[in-house]
Amino acid sequence: MAEEKTNVMRMLEQAGVAYTPHGYPHGKEPVDGVTVAGILGRDPQQVFKTLVTRGASGGYCVFVIPADATLDLKKAARAAGEKNVEMIHVTDINKVTGYIRGGCSPIGMKKPYPTFVEESAQLWDTVLVSAGRIGAQVELCADDLLLLCGGQYADLTV
Repeated sequence: MAEEKTNVMRMLEQAGVAYTPHGYPHGKEPVDGVTVAGILGRDPQQVFKTLVTRGASGGYCVFVIPADATLDLKKAARAAGEKNVEMIHVTDINKVTGYIRGGCSPIGMKKPYPTFVEESAQLWDTVLVSAGRIGAQVELCADDLLLLCGGQYADLTV
């Protein structure tokens, strides 16, 4: 079955980054990352979710962590150089990122935000992240993900 390309996929191609697209069946509602990992036959530690926070300074930060992990807000704040961070409200996701809930990718957001990827991503040859819409993932090298996001690795989970 031919995959319909997303903007994320086009950005990866434009940057010359090797990736593998993965699609999964879905309804109108987002599917959590652990479910996506199960559908794709992957370890939930290899499938990463994208979380967006707002820091005490008022700026936004992006955190990319394994699907079955929980973001440690204190570690996240420390990584971002903020006094504290809090998750943005789900209704603000599109306004801040340009993506919808369940299809938020760390690649190609409306604006470049400080991005932090859980350091465990380095343990995998490849990781999977949203391709920018519900039902689509891209698999790529974690270092390539970091380069495209202008991010850095950090210890982020509980």
